[in-house]
Amino acid sequence: MAVKLRLRRMGKKKQPIYKVVAADSRSPRDGKFLEAIGLYNPLTNPHTIDIKEDRALYWLNVGAQPTDTVKSLLNQKGIILKKELTGKGLSEEKIQEQMDNWQKLREVKAKSSSKKKAKDEVVSKEKASEQKVENIEESTAEVKGAASDTNESQ
Repeated sequence: MAVKLRLRRMGKKKQPIYKVVAADSRSPRDGKFLEAIGLYNPLTNPHTIDIKEDRALYWLNVGAQPTDTVKSLLNQKGIILKKELTGKGLSEEKIQEQMDNWQKLREVKAKSSSKKKAKDEVVSKEKASEQKVENIEESTAEVKGAASDTNESQ
């Protein structure tokens, strides 16, 4: 039996919430599963990922294959990194140190990207206002030109 870690769709129409489950690869998407190991809500901002780390590591260690989306979610939570570090045979202290460094690096990247997004929004607003001014100037020039052309022809 091949086990997969995958998403199981739940929630109302147009409001999906997903359970992260360990299921037999032959069972349907919303069918029978072995264990629910977490939740994923893509509609919140930022999206919510709540995964039981110990159970996810257990299933990965016994050979469960995550789907692409679940693998991405596990990467975002650092579970894949932790599995790789344990696979290398590092001590618990070294693993914790590496995880702390990874978390700090991730927070720094998030802060810098949010600052960059804020700057980009300001620049795009300035460009939009400049384009509006240019459009207004062009339209007034066209109106003035049209009036002078009619005066010259008479």
